[in-house]
Amino acid sequence: MKKYAEKRNNIIESKKITRRHFVKLTGITALGVSSLGLSGFTFNGVSIVLDPEDKIARMQISEWAVKELEKSLIARGIDVFRCSQLSGARSGDLCIAVAGSDSRIARKFLKSGKIAIPEKPEALGLIPVNSAGRQILLTAGYDARGLMYAVLELTDRVLCSSQPLKDLYLSKLVIEKPANVIRGINRLFVSEIEDKGWFNDREMWPQYLTMLATQRFNRFSLSLGIGYDFLQNVTDGYFLFPYPFFLTVQGYQVRVPQLSDAERDKNLEMLRFISEQAETRGIHFQLGLWMHGYQWLNSPNPNYTIEGLSPETHASYCRDAVCELLKQCPAIRGVTFRVHGESGVTEGSYNFWKTIFEGVAACGRNVEIDMHAKGMDQTMIETAVASGLPVNISPKYWAEHLGMPYHQADIRALEIPKAGNRGNGLMNLSAGSRSFTRYGYADLLKEDRKYGVLHRIWPGTQRLLLWGDPLVSAAHSKAFSFCGSVGVDLMEPLSFKGRRGSGIAGDRCGYLDTSLKPRWDWEKYLYSLRIFGRLAYNPDTEPDVWRRYLKKEFGKSSDVVEMALANVTRILPIVLTVHGASAGNNTYWPEMYTNMSIPDPANTNPYTDSPSPRVFGNVSPTDPQLFLGINEFAKELLASERSGKYSPVEAAQWIEDYCDAAAGYLEKAENGTTDMRRPEFRRMAIDTAIVIGLGRFFAAKIRSGVLFGIYQQSGDKSALGESLSLYRKARDFWADLSERARVIYKPDITIGENPVIRGHWLDRLPTIDKDIDFMAGLLENVPSESGSGKEAVKVAVGEAIGRPVRTKISVKHPRPVGYKPGNPINIEISLDMKPSTVLMHYRHVNHAERFITSKMTLIGSSYKATIPVDYTRSDYPLQYYFEFKDEHGKAWLYPGFSENLDNQPYFILRNV
Repeated sequence: MKKYAEKRNNIIESKKITRRHFVKLTGITALGVSSLGLSGFTFNGVSIVLDPEDKIARMQISEWAVKELEKSLIARGIDVFRCSQLSGARSGDLCIAVAGSDSRIARKFLKSGKIAIPEKPEALGLIPVNSAGRQILLTAGYDARGLMYAVLELTDRVLCSSQPLKDLYLSKLVIEKPANVIRGINRLFVSEIEDKGWFNDREMWPQYLTMLATQRFNRFSLSLGIGYDFLQNVTDGYFLFPYPFFLTVQGYQVRVPQLSDAERDKNLEMLRFISEQAETRGIHFQLGLWMHGYQWLNSPNPNYTIEGLSPETHASYCRDAVCELLKQCPAIRGVTFRVHGESGVTEGSYNFWKTIFEGVAACGRNVEIDMHAKGMDQTMIETAVASGLPVNISPKYWAEHLGMPYHQADIRALEIPKAGNRGNGLMNLSAGSRSFTRYGYADLLKEDRKYGVLHRIWPGTQRLLLWGDPLVSAAHSKAFSFCGSVGVDLMEPLSFKGRRGSGIAGDRCGYLDTSLKPRWDWEKYLYSLRIFGRLAYNPDTEPDVWRRYLKKEFGKSSDVVEMALANVTRILPIVLTVHGASAGNNTYWPEMYTNMSIPDPANTNPYTDSPSPRVFGNVSPTDPQLFLGINEFAKELLASERSGKYSPVEAAQWIEDYCDAAAGYLEKAENGTTDMRRPEFRRMAIDTAIVIGLGRFFAAKIRSGVLFGIYQQSGDKSALGESLSLYRKARDFWADLSERARVIYKPDITIGENPVIRGHWLDRLPTIDKDIDFMAGLLENVPSESGSGKEAVKVAVGEAIGRPVRTKISVKHPRPVGYKPGNPINIEISLDMKPSTVLMHYRHVNHAERFITSKMTLIGSSYKATIPVDYTRSDYPLQYYFEFKDEHGKAWLYPGFSENLDNQPYFILRNV
């Protein structure tokens, strides 16, 4: 596998248009009177032109963005002048013409330059012009939000540059449009202790929301009532059943007896303030109301309770409360509901939700309904659609985690409904016939759907440590529009911090070393959110967008810091993809992993949704269609017969390569920085080092697990000895990262009340040591000659500890552009080798179904197969990929993963 740096150098070429490319493409050198703008000019100041007749430029969010630009220029000592016509701009100034793309000013330059801003919401253009000796930067948007983004791009350049006036004048034409309709971020209120401060911080919200707008997030969700999954053992009830924390509803006596009227009114005032601040910045404000249960069960010590509500008034109160809340906060543009059993309402309670939706519809404006997808069925969908409001459904992207940048080809076997399996009680659908809706896109991607599909990223994989990789974020960006999906909702870093009553006062970032604490928790993740937001908008974003920020923060070390963070960002998603110990973020936290035993089937561990016996080797990949489990791979090795699936040893090697690359870049950054004491540098360095340690731990443990599987299936003592050696090596990696973190992070970082989601890396060492001792005891009791001398075992052990290699093959596959339902689909492929078997695996894009395998036939020089008519009579897109095997036991998948693991490893056919 090539190192990340090779990929970066090859593909992070700017896809914007330079002057030379513009002339080549258009055959003209003129924009209006003269030419594309040239670098090298000096300016006295900036004149900003806004035509009073330009409706787009005069809209509120456009005006706000211009004021932000003006403030940034003045703060950098640059003289600013505003005028209404180009002729009014001051001589010697850089003239920034802020305009809607259909305005008089914009049309003049766009027409003469034969340039078009895409007629798509949020599209923009930054077009440098030299007109009659005057340097003009046309800053245009198709709509107000696009124009806002264009202006904020200039503001960001000013704030990040050491020479803002020089860097403000572009030498390249920039035309952009969004790849995803929705680019959302979700902040969760789950702890009175940890979250009340930021909720009420009027100084924070404008800064935070401005950052989101600058990075082109167009949706902000504030999620309430998600502090508990079930209303058992409730200790922190603040905002848990949200309505009475904000208002009283006429005709009902529902209240929170422990909450003063003044605090209730202040909460409503703050909600109104936050939503209005979002609207000012062109951000859709979404309110998440995740809990509709109101009775805390087996909860002797709650801090807040609900009184005055009964089963008879429950639905009508919620209807009237949501309606009144929306009327009181007119800037709320959408509401998210958890409609499965964890909402406190039994699944299948369609009339209850119909009543709630009636309340949303009655508020007097068009408010979006977003429903969490777990347990979703057709009746629930029809109930929402019948409200007449816009509807989105939000499935989980990679369960409650984040995997590699594609949609998993299949879900784990545990999520597939069993014949005759019926759920009961609250979860009668999601734990029964609709269990496949829990952790993926389910059966929601019909072509003729009357709702949007919005993929939500849950925080299980990595919520504390820094991340940021442009290539991975670009690949995820492309996946968010999968089969016509509308985009993404990212649960932001630190989500669920202090959940289920585990909050601890102090720094949300968990720093023991208080010199590392940022003023506001989200400031730690400015680079992460910049990468994510800008690339969600445009996966081909100009690299200067993130590099100017890195240069400002890290100076001469910025390029190696970029590479260090990029490499570590790949690591834990690979772990999650190949090793799905649990789909739940409340159980599996790879960032602070609770050890699962390799050798001891009688061990106790929290991974209740792993196959029995619950040991490391039995864990399913999160995508079992494309990856092998550990014991599955050990079986293949001993049989000398391989499937094309990716092996855990291949994944371990990917992780090791990324760890080695990141460590090298981190060392260069530490040697090259002028001030290692800066909090920004120290935060980056310690988090990078910890993730490197995590990656090396998991890679060594995965190899150890494969070797133990070989021992179990062959009885070979040498395999067990190698397994123990690698397990000890993994333990040393964990001990080292834990020691690094000892003086940096608090001894108790809490995501919940259970030990598996709280504590410190040091806490995990005793369980690892105990498991190693158990394995050492096994080794002592195995006869020395056990399993020795078997050539197949020696080869298997060698592959488990060695570097895996997949021979490259050349493949030609003329892809169909789509398919017509009811027509057969003829598929063909040719190779530069003579395989013993060629298979095509295909399936509707529907996690309720399993893949079908068809053996392809050699006809002439190509292998051919047909997807039959009956199968194409479907409302779903189709996905397919190929598997090749040769006579020597080797196998491949096609398209499989690219060398840089940033592609979709299967083909999609849409209905045409």
